[in-house]
Amino acid sequence: MRARIQEQLKTCQTDLEASLIKIVTAPEPFPLPGRPIRRLVASCLRALYMRGETKSLFDTIQAFLKILSETKPPAKESSRIAAMYCIGELMGAFGSQVMSQMAEVAAVSIKLYRSSSPVILRAYALYALAKALTTAKRAVTDALARDIIKHGKNALGDKALPVQRAACEVLILMYPSGDGTRSITDVESILGLCIKSLEGADQLTRKSLAKLAAHMLASTQIERVVVAADTGKKSKKPQNQEEDEDATAPPHVTAEEAKPILTPSEMLLQLSMQFNKPQSSRRTRVGIFDIYSALLTQLGSNFVESNYALIVSHFMNEIVTNPRNSGSRYEVLFVRSLIDVILRDLVGVRMLGEQAQIAAIQELSNTYLKRWPALMPGQSAPNPLCLVIALREVSGLLQQLGNAPSPVQDALSDPLINLLAHPSHSVRISTAWALRCFCYSTPLRLPKVLLSVVEKLQRDVSSLTTPAAPSDIHLRALGHAYGLAALLAVIPDRPLYVSYDISAKVFDMAVQILKRAGEHDVKVARIEIEVAWTCIASLMTLGPNFVRPHLPQLLVLWRNALPKPTTKDGSAGRSVAEWEFLLHVRESTVGAIHCFLKHNSPTLVTADVTRRISSMLSNGLAFANTYITSRAALNQEDLVAESKGLGIDGREALLRSRIFQCFSLVGFSGVTESVQSSLLQSVISLFASPDGYTGSSVQAAIASSSGAFTSIWQSVDGYAYGLTNLQVDDSSEWTNRDSIEGAIDDMCQKPIITALEHDPLYLCQTNTADGSRRAPEPSPAATAAVDASIQLFSQLLPLQDVTQTTRVVTQVLNSVGSPKLDKNTGRKAAALVNTTFAIVLALRQGTSAGARQVLGNSQVATLLATFLKDVLVDGDPVLRKASSEAIGRLASVAGTNFLTSQVKTLVDQVVNNRDPHGRAGCALAFGAIHAYVGGLAAGPLLKTTVHVLMSLINDPHPVVHFWALSALARVIDAASLAYAPFVSSTLGLLFKVYMMESHEPDGGSLNHANISGDLPAYQVVCRNIDAVITVLGPDIQESTRTRTLVLDLVHQFIDEEDDGICVEAIKCIQHFLMFAPDQVNIPELVTRFRGYLASSRRPLKLASINALYQLVQRDALSMSKLGGDRLVEELFAMLDDDSSVDGVRNVIASWLQQTVIYNPSAWIDLCQRIMSRTTASQQAADAAVKRSDLDDEGQSLSVGSTSGGSRQTSRWRTQLFALQCLHNICTIVGRSGRREHLDIAFARRQGIPVTGLLVSRVPDLIKIAFTASAAHVTEIRLEGLAVLTDVIEIFAKVPDPDYEENLLLEQHQAPITAALTPAFSSDSTPEILASAISTCAIFVGSGVVKDVGRMGRILKLLTSALEQSKGSGMLSLGDAAELSPNASVMLRIATLSAWAELEVASVEQAYLVEVVKPYRATLASLWVSSLRDYASIKVDAESLDETAAGALDSSYSSLGREVLLPYYVKAWPIIMHAVAIAMQKDDPNILAAMDGQETISNAKPSDHRDEPTVFFFIIFGLAYEALATSTPDADQDAQRTSIISLQALKCLVRRKYCGKIFNDPPIFEELLNLFYRMSLTEPSGVQIHLVEAIASLAQSIKSGNVTNGETSSTENALSSPLAHCLRICAYILRRVISGPQGGAVHDGASPAEKVKLIVAAFEAFSAVAAYFGPSKREDFRAIAITLYCGLLKDEVTEIDLVGPTLQALKTLLDRPANLPDPDNRYGRIVHGLLSACLLNVDAMSGREGPMCNKKIKSNLLAAVLILTVLPTTVAVGRPVIEHCCFIISQKLVERSELSLTAAHCAKTLIIASTTGNPILKQCTRLLLPGLVECLAKAAASSDDATPSDQVLATVGEINKALSALFLSLSEDIRPRALGVIMPVLILFLDPVRQPPTPLHIQSVNQLLSLAAASPTAFKDVTGRLEPSVRETLETSVRQALGGKTATAEPAKPQISLRSF
Repeated sequence: MRARIQEQLKTCQTDLEASLIKIVTAPEPFPLPGRPIRRLVASCLRALYMRGETKSLFDTIQAFLKILSETKPPAKESSRIAAMYCIGELMGAFGSQVMSQMAEVAAVSIKLYRSSSPVILRAYALYALAKALTTAKRAVTDALARDIIKHGKNALGDKALPVQRAACEVLILMYPSGDGTRSITDVESILGLCIKSLEGADQLTRKSLAKLAAHMLASTQIERVVVAADTGKKSKKPQNQEEDEDATAPPHVTAEEAKPILTPSEMLLQLSMQFNKPQSSRRTRVGIFDIYSALLTQLGSNFVESNYALIVSHFMNEIVTNPRNSGSRYEVLFVRSLIDVILRDLVGVRMLGEQAQIAAIQELSNTYLKRWPALMPGQSAPNPLCLVIALREVSGLLQQLGNAPSPVQDALSDPLINLLAHPSHSVRISTAWALRCFCYSTPLRLPKVLLSVVEKLQRDVSSLTTPAAPSDIHLRALGHAYGLAALLAVIPDRPLYVSYDISAKVFDMAVQILKRAGEHDVKVARIEIEVAWTCIASLMTLGPNFVRPHLPQLLVLWRNALPKPTTKDGSAGRSVAEWEFLLHVRESTVGAIHCFLKHNSPTLVTADVTRRISSMLSNGLAFANTYITSRAALNQEDLVAESKGLGIDGREALLRSRIFQCFSLVGFSGVTESVQSSLLQSVISLFASPDGYTGSSVQAAIASSSGAFTSIWQSVDGYAYGLTNLQVDDSSEWTNRDSIEGAIDDMCQKPIITALEHDPLYLCQTNTADGSRRAPEPSPAATAAVDASIQLFSQLLPLQDVTQTTRVVTQVLNSVGSPKLDKNTGRKAAALVNTTFAIVLALRQGTSAGARQVLGNSQVATLLATFLKDVLVDGDPVLRKASSEAIGRLASVAGTNFLTSQVKTLVDQVVNNRDPHGRAGCALAFGAIHAYVGGLAAGPLLKTTVHVLMSLINDPHPVVHFWALSALARVIDAASLAYAPFVSSTLGLLFKVYMMESHEPDGGSLNHANISGDLPAYQVVCRNIDAVITVLGPDIQESTRTRTLVLDLVHQFIDEEDDGICVEAIKCIQHFLMFAPDQVNIPELVTRFRGYLASSRRPLKLASINALYQLVQRDALSMSKLGGDRLVEELFAMLDDDSSVDGVRNVIASWLQQTVIYNPSAWIDLCQRIMSRTTASQQAADAAVKRSDLDDEGQSLSVGSTSGGSRQTSRWRTQLFALQCLHNICTIVGRSGRREHLDIAFARRQGIPVTGLLVSRVPDLIKIAFTASAAHVTEIRLEGLAVLTDVIEIFAKVPDPDYEENLLLEQHQAPITAALTPAFSSDSTPEILASAISTCAIFVGSGVVKDVGRMGRILKLLTSALEQSKGSGMLSLGDAAELSPNASVMLRIATLSAWAELEVASVEQAYLVEVVKPYRATLASLWVSSLRDYASIKVDAESLDETAAGALDSSYSSLGREVLLPYYVKAWPIIMHAVAIAMQKDDPNILAAMDGQETISNAKPSDHRDEPTVFFFIIFGLAYEALATSTPDADQDAQRTSIISLQALKCLVRRKYCGKIFNDPPIFEELLNLFYRMSLTEPSGVQIHLVEAIASLAQSIKSGNVTNGETSSTENALSSPLAHCLRICAYILRRVISGPQGGAVHDGASPAEKVKLIVAAFEAFSAVAAYFGPSKREDFRAIAITLYCGLLKDEVTEIDLVGPTLQALKTLLDRPANLPDPDNRYGRIVHGLLSACLLNVDAMSGREGPMCNKKIKSNLLAAVLILTVLPTTVAVGRPVIEHCCFIISQKLVERSELSLTAAHCAKTLIIASTTGNPILKQCTRLLLPGLVECLAKAAASSDDATPSDQVLATVGEINKALSALFLSLSEDIRPRALGVIMPVLILFLDPVRQPPTPLHIQSVNQLLSLAAASPTAFKDVTGRLEPSVRETLETSVRQALGGKTATAEPAKPQISLRSF
C-alpha cells in the first residue's frame, strides 16, 4: 500500500475499507481478530489514509464506534478490542482532521473503562483515549476534561495494573508540561495517588507511575510569568501549537519575574516527605526511588549538573539523617543502597560530564569531607552516615575520572587522611577505600601518602599505652591501620612508584607490635593485635617474592596465635571480655592467613605449609565450637552489652567464615579424613540445621504461629534466619530492563544488604582493576559464615567416597526436614534455600570423573532427587530455578535409568499437579535436563519433552506459559540439529501463542493480567524464534515458507512498543543476518538502529550497538555508504555522552580496520575533531594555574583553545580512544603496502589525488601528538607518544615531494622535539619517560637528521639519560621528580635498549656510528652488566652483587624481581644484538666489558687466551637458553631473538672471549646437541646464521688444537669435534636441498632465503673442511659435491636453486693446480660430477615442461662451469666432452627456450678456450657446426620484422662467441674462419627492407667489427663470395656506413628505390 500510486488506490479504496472493517467484525469464516490481526488492520488503514482520500475516515471511525456501542447482540470481545485499538491508532494519526469525533471517542472510552469488560478492553479504551488526546486535545471541552481527569485519577487505583498503566498515559497528556496551568494541589494529589498505587504495583506499572509522577514534578520547574492583565497563567515557554497566536507576551509583562511553581528543593521534598512517612512500606519506598530516577532523567543532565549540590544535600538532609531511616542497621544500608543507585549509577555514570565530575568531587569535599572534625565553634561536624555516602561517591567519581587533575588532588589529599581517624567504623573503612582509589588514580601521590599514614600509625600505636592519650586513640589507630592496608594493596598495581623499603618497615613494625601486645591490658592488646595483623594481611598482597623470606617467622606467629584448645578452655569462669579478646586474636590471625593463601598460592603453599596451616585452622575451629558450647553459661547481659559494633557473636561468625574460606583456598590434599568429616558436620549444622539459627527462638515461634512470617525475602533484620547471600541463578536479568531499574527493583527482595565495613580485609584484596569500578561488598558476619560454609560444603562433598557422601547427604536432608523447624517457619525456609543452593554448587564443582561417579551413584542420586522433586514445585521462583539446575546436573552424572525415571516423574507431575508453580517448575526441569545432559543423550526424550512443553505453553496462566516457553528455548538450543523435525510445529505454536489473548501483555483474567507484567511472554517467544533460526542455519535460505514465517514474526515483534521485545527481536535479526543476509532490508535496519542509538532507552541502545557491530564486521564499506561519517560521529558522541555503554569502541574499531585504507584522511579528521577539544581535567588544571602567559610556540601549536560553546570538552577516555584509532590508522596503512599513502611523488606519478592520503596529514598527526603529550592524563600522553613514534617510523624514509634530495620529516623536526619535551617535565611518570626515551632513539636512528650537530635536544635527552644511568643511584630525568628504585632500574633498561637500537641501526645507517662513538666505553660495560642483571633476576639469584645497576637492597631485590622481569624480557634481545654487533666490529670496549674492566687496558689483548672472559658464561647462557627454548613454529619476534643469539654466539666462540672452554667435552657436547636440534627444526632464515656460527666454532676449536689433523687416525678424525661441525652443515644442506626425508617439516622459507642458506652452508662446510689434512679434504669435497648433485637431480621444486648457487659449486671445485693428487681422487670426483650432469640431461629427453627445462638448464650450466674451472692438469675422457658438446649443439638447433642457455654455454666454453686449454679447444671444434646451423636456422625465419627477444639474444650470444674465437686465431687462419662465419651472417641481411630488421642491424655490425679486426682477411673472403651475395653485403654495408656519414653517395638510394 505504501508503494501504490494514489490513482490506483482511489478506485479500490471503498472495497478495501469495507473488507478491513469486516476483518474486525469477524463474521463467520473470518478468524477472531487477535493481536497481530488488529495491529495489521490498523497499519493498513493508516497507510490507506496517508496515501488515499481521507473523506471516508469519519465513516470508518463511526463504523468502529458502532461495533463498540452495539448492545443487542454485543459484538465479540476480540472484535471490540480490535475496534478500540483501530480507533486509537486512527485518532492518533489523523485526530486533528476529525476533531468532531473527539467527544464521542472520549465518552465511549470512559464508558468502556468503567464497564466490567475484560481488563484488556478497559486498558485499550484508555490507551485509545490517550492517543486521541495527542492530536485532538483542543476539541475537549472543559467539562469533558474534568471528567477525563477524574476518571483517570480513579483509574490510578484500579485493581487491574494494565489499566493503571494506561491511566498514567492519559494523565500525562491531560497535564502537558508546558501549559503553565499547574497548581501545587494538582501535583500533590496525583503524586499521592501514584505513591498509593506503588504498593501493589509490579515493575512495569511502577515504571509508568514513576513516569507520571516525574512528569508532574518536572513540570513544576518550568518557569512561568504571572500576567497582571490576565489571571490565566501562561507558560513562558509555550510548548503546544495552540498557543502560537499569542506566544509573544505583551510588553508590560516582561517586567514581571518568571519563576517555577516549586523551587528544586521543594520539588524534591514532595518525594522525601512521602518516603519518610512511618507507615510507608518497603515496596512503596523502593518505588519512590523509581520516581527519583525518572525525575532526574526527565530533568536532564544540565539540570542535574547545575543542581548537583542541591540534590546531594537533599538526599543527605532529608533522607539519610531522618531518624525514620537510621533506626536499624538494615534501614541505614537500605537507604544507602538506594541513594547509591541514584547518585552513582544514574547521576555519576550517566549524567555528569567530566567537568561536572570534578566539580562534584570538590563539592562533596567542601561540604562534607573537610567539615570533620568541626574546628570552629558553631560549626557542626557532618553526620557519619552522610560522610559514608559522600566518601563512597568520591571513590566512585575518582575511579571514573581515572586520573585526578590537580584541583581534585588538592581537594582530597588532606581530608582523606584526616578522616581515617573518625570515630565511626563505617567512615574509617569508606575513607580507606576512597584513599585507595585516590592513590590508584594518581600514583604520583602514593609514596607521600603512604609515608604520612605510616607515621601517624606509629604515633598512635606508641601512645596507645600512655594514660594521657585521647579517649578515641584506639579507633584512630585502627583507622590508620585500615588506611595503610588499603594503600599497600595498591603497590602491586603501581609498582614503579613506591620504594620497597616501606613495606619492610611496615612488616617489622607489625611484628614488634605483636611481640609487645602480650605485656598490655586486654583492651589495648586487642587493638594492637588487630592493627598488626591487618598490616601483615595487606603485605601478603605483595606476592611470593616479598613473603618468602618472612614465611618461617609468620608460621611461628600463626602457630602461637592458634594453639591447640585445652580442656581448660571449656571450663566456666571466663568473662565475656576475655572470650571476646581470644576470639578477636584468632579472627585477626586467620584473616592474615586467608590473605596469605589468596595471594601466594601455589608458589609458597607447599605440602608442608598446607599441612601446618590446616592443623592451625582446625585448632581455630575447635576453639570456636568450644565458645558456642560454653556461650549459654555466660552472663547474658554482658553478651548484649558488648553488642555495639561487631559483638562477640559477630566475632565468632567472622572467625568461622574466615576458617572456612581458608580451608576452601588451601585445598584438601593435605587435610585428613577426620578433619574433613568434622568440617562437614560443622558446615551442615550452620547452614541447614535448626541449631544454626542465632536469633531469639521465642520471637520466631510467635511469628510462625501468628502467621506474621510472609516470605524469607521480605525480612528486614539483615540476618533473615541465617539465609545465604550466594546467588545461584547467575543468568543476568534477562527481561531486558535498564540496569538502574533492575538495581532499584532488586531492593524489594533483598533481605541481606552487603557493605564494605562488614569485613575490613576486603580493603586489601587486589581487584581494583576490574571494570565494575565498585568497592567489594562483603556480607555481614553471620551471613558470611553461612556463605563460606555452603561453599566449603560444595567443595568437600565431591571429594568423599560413596558411603561418606550418602551419610552426609542423608544428614543434610534430615536437618532440613527436622520437626524442630516447624516451630520456626523462617528458619525452615532459610534452611531449604541454603540446602538447595549447597546441592547445586556441589554438583557444579563435581566435574572430575571420580566426583561424577560418586554423585551419580544410585544411592546418592535417589536421595537428592527425592528432595529436589519437592523443592521443584515450591512457590518460590529462586528455589524452582536452583532445583531445576540441580536436577539437570544430576541427570547428566547419574546415567540413563535415572534420566528416564526423572522424566517419567516430571510428566506425571505435569499431568496431576494443577498448581501453576509446580507446573512451571517441571517445565524448568525439562529445560535444564536437556541443557546439562546434552542433545545426544537426551535425544530419545526429545519428542516427549516437546509435547509436554507445548501443552504447557498453551496454559493461560502466565507463570506456566512463561517458564514453559523459556524451557522450550533451552531445549531447542540443546537439541540443535536434532530439533529439525519439530521446527514447523514449533513455528505454528508460536503463531498460535501470538494470536492468543491470554498470552498478550495486558490480556487474560484480572489476576493473570496483573502477574504477566513481570513475566513477558513475547520476549521468550522471540527467544524461541532465535533458537529456531539457529537450528535451521543456512537451510533457512532453502525453504521460502519457513523463512517468510520467521521473518513475519520477527517484523511484527520488532515493531512492538515494549523495549524488551524489540531487544529480543533485534537478536533474532542478528542471527538471521548470519544465515540469510540477502533476505533482510539492511538500509532500513541501519536507519532503525540509528534511531535507537539516539533513544533514551538503554536496553535498545545496547542491542542496536551489538547489531551494528555485526553489520560493520560483515561489510564496513557498504555501511559507510549507508551511514557515512555521520554515523561514526554519532558513535563517537555516544562514547562521550555515556562512557558506560560498551561495544561502541568495537564498532568504530572494526569499521576503521576495514575502511581506513581507502580514506585515512577522513578518519584522521574525525579523531582530530575529538582531540581538539579540551578534557575537563585539562580545564580544571588550567583554571587552577590561570595560564595567561602562553608562549608563542605553545600558542601556535595549541589546538582548540577556542572557547566556543560548552560542548567543547570531551572525556579523556574518548580522546584516548581517538588516539588509539590514530595509532591503528598509522599501523594499518603502514603495513598495507600501498605506496601512494607514504610517498607523494609516487602518488602524483600515479595520478592519485594527494588530499586524501596519509602522507598529506603528517603535520596534523604531529600536532595531535603534541597536544596529547602536553595533556594531564598519563594514558593520553603515552598514546600520544605512540602516535608520534608511528609517524617517525612510517615516514622516516619518505622524500620531501618538493625537494627530492631532502626527507619529508626534516621540516618537522622542531614540532617533533616540542612534542617530546613535555615527557621530561616534572609531572611525568616512569612509563612516559621510558616511552619518550625510546621515541627519541627511534627519531635519532631513523635517519631523518644525519648530522650529529643538528640533532639538538632529542640527542641531548638521550645522552643525559645515559649519563644518569652510569651512576648507581636513583635516576632523575629532565624535571621529573626523583624516582623509586624500581622506576630507576626500569628507565635504565629503557635507556640502554634505546642506545642498543641505535647500535643495531648503525649497521645500516653509517652516520649513527658517529652518534654512538663517544659513549662506546660506557655503553659496553652497561650493556654487559644489564644482561648480567637480567640473568641473575631470571635465575632468582639469592644475592645480587652490590655493583648491580641500581644497588637494590638485597632482601627486596626479590620484590623488584617480578616487577622488572617483564621490562628486561622485552629489552634483552635488543641489548644482546648491540653487544653482538660490537663484537663483530671487534670493539675493544666490549672485550674489556666482558672482562669486567671499566676501561680498556693498554696491553694488547691476546686472541689466544686460555680462560674465558669474566662474563662469558652469562652472555653464552642467555644466548644458549634463548636457542634451546625456541619453538619451530615461533613468531617473527622469537625468530629474531634466535638470530640475535646466533650472531652473539658467532663472536662468543672466538678464542678471545671463550678461551679454551670448548676443549671441555661436556660444554662442547651440549652446544653440539643444541646445534643438531636446531638443524632439524629451525627455519632457513635462522639456519643461515647457524652455519656461520658453526664455522666460527670450528675455527675456534682448530686454533685451540695446534696439532695437524693428519697425525690422527681416520676413525679419530671422524669423531673429532670438527667432524661434528661438518656433519651438521652436511645435514642442513641435505635438508634444504632434498627437503626433509619424511616431508614432516614444512619450511615456508622464500627461495632467496634457501639460496642464501645453501651458499652459506657450502661456505661453512668448505671452511671447516679446510682445517683437515689433504686426503681428508678430498673426501669431504666428494661429500659436498655429492650433496650438490642432489640439487642438480631435483625434480620436485620449480624454483631454480642451481643458477644462484653455482658460485658455491665453483668454490667447491677450486683447487690449486700444483697440489699433488696421487690417487687421482680429485679427477675421479670431477669426472663423476660431469657424467652425472650429462646423465641428468639425457634423462629429460622426450619430456617437456618448465621442470624439465629447469633441470636441463641447471645441468648444462653446471657442466660448463666444471669444464671451465678445471685445472689443465686434470684429464677428462673424450666421450664425456664429445657428449657434452653434442648436447649443447643439439639444444642450440632445437629452437626451444633452451637454445639461449645452450648459446650461453657455448659462448662460455669458447671464450674460456681462448686461454689455450686443450680440452676446451676440442670443445670449440665440436661446437662450431652447431653454432653455424643455429644461425642459419635463425636467418631462415628472420622474415618477421620483430623476432622474439629469445632469438635476438641467442644470435647475439653466438656472435659474441664467434668474435672471441675469431680474435683468438692467428692472422693466417683468419680467412678460413671468416669463410665459415661470413656466409651465415650474410643470410640475415635484407637491405631492401625499410626500416631494417633488428637481426639485419646486428649482423651488419658484427660484419663491420670483423672487417675492422682483420681487414685483409675480410677483403680476401669478400672476393670469393658469389656476386649476388656480395651485392647484398655491399648494399647493406653502404647503407650502414651511409647512415653514419651524411649521405656520401646520393645516387644509391634512388637505385634501391627503383628496385623497390
